[in-house]
Amino acid sequence: MTEQNFIVRPLQEKDLSEWFRLRNMLWDELSEDEHKAEMLDIYEHSDSQLVLVAEKNDGNLIGFLEASIRPFVEDCHSDYVGYLEGWFVEPGYRRYGIGRDLVRTAERWARKKGCSEMASDSEIGNDLSLQAHLKLGYEETSRLVHLRKDLV
Repeated sequence: MTEQNFIVRPLQEKDLSEWFRLRNMLWDELSEDEHKAEMLDIYEHSDSQLVLVAEKNDGNLIGFLEASIRPFVEDCHSDYVGYLEGWFVEPGYRRYGIGRDLVRTAERWARKKGCSEMASDSEIGNDLSLQAHLKLGYEETSRLVHLRKDLV
């Protein structure tokens, strides 16, 4: 596969089942109902949310990216920030520039929406995600560990 064998484009209604399949590969801890509720919310708020897909020449989807506009993001200097909520490329299609093109398209969308910053996050221990972000010019600003305790 080469970079010319795919296109990055906005999500279309015909893509919903494939978007669900790809989301489930990235966030496999979510239930089907949780995925569908999130997807519906994103789809209904296209003014502040974006879904991009990477499509092969044969029409199959091999990646996606979800972005939003957030009013506040930790360690950012502005109060209107583009945010990479999640992005995923199927393992067999990585290292062909697909993830880069998804992110760059989301960055252009955020700039058009008036954002001067783009932010993201990565779970501690997800070195693959961290390295992908760093390669695209993102810098690590802080680390946070969330804690909880049942009060029974």
